[in-house]
Amino acid sequence: MTFQPRMQNRIEGFAVGSLHRRAWNGIVADLWDVECGSYAGGHYVARDPRLFIVLDHSGKGCPTVKRSPTDGGGRQDRSTSPISYVPADMELWVDIEGVQRLRHLDLHFDATGIGRRLMEEIDPDRLNHPNLLFADASIMSLAELIAKEIANPTPLHDLYGDSLCLALIISALKVEKANTRRRSALAPWQLRRATEFIEAHCLRNIRLEELAELTGLSQSHFSHSFKVSTGMAPHQWQVKARLDKAKALLTDSDQPLTAIAAETGFADQAHFTRVFRQHIGTTPARWKRTQIV
Repeated sequence: MTFQPRMQNRIEGFAVGSLHRRAWNGIVADLWDVECGSYAGGHYVARDPRLFIVLDHSGKGCPTVKRSPTDGGGRQDRSTSPISYVPADMELWVDIEGVQRLRHLDLHFDATGIGRRLMEEIDPDRLNHPNLLFADASIMSLAELIAKEIANPTPLHDLYGDSLCLALIISALKVEKANTRRRSALAPWQLRRATEFIEAHCLRNIRLEELAELTGLSQSHFSHSFKVSTGMAPHQWQVKARLDKAKALLTDSDQPLTAIAAETGFADQAHFTRVFRQHIGTTPARWKRTQIV
């Protein structure tokens, strides 16, 4: 299915001189050239993340970008602060005074689809964190090339524009190459997501495929990287989570070992005792006696 950006806006004071749109794999780029009245602006909210890049403006003023109607906001000036990254579902207000003409590039993208193309999910912390009003020479060079290709009446091969847009998104979100991390360890958000999932579902059989999908990695890549990050395999981490629950029950309740074994996902009391001794170095009953003050 072709990606379609979803945006709601309320705008005034604009007369569209031209609008050129190109769509690539999970990316839609709009090149706007608009004439502005004495006052122009509006309220915007998009269901997908986007980049708003001012390419050119004429007049004594420049757009003011605000997080709320009462916020003082900041100037999105072509020379000093032309780029804004806006996360999905974030409301934005723009006031434009003293601007006669505005040319800008809007780049909307499907974060999940881009993550699949990169073979790993984009860090949610970066996706959800707005980065308004910044400058970056390499991003602006890419934006100008994208704008030129969008307006080109005889477009080049789709891979050209697609690659430029993907490079711009990677640069704006600072998506790092996976193997630049320490010996292929999981990124902090991947490790957090995996361990929280294991601890929440440790009483049932967790498939390696589930954990790999959570982190956007292949099963073998995830398994290796998890062990690098934690020093143990995912299955061992699950056993540890079960034993932690068992320790809490041994300490805080008078349930028999058979009940604790069943409640913490072990086949029976013998299985529970064997695994407990392997990992803790003593039996559950003896360990419990050592906890009594």
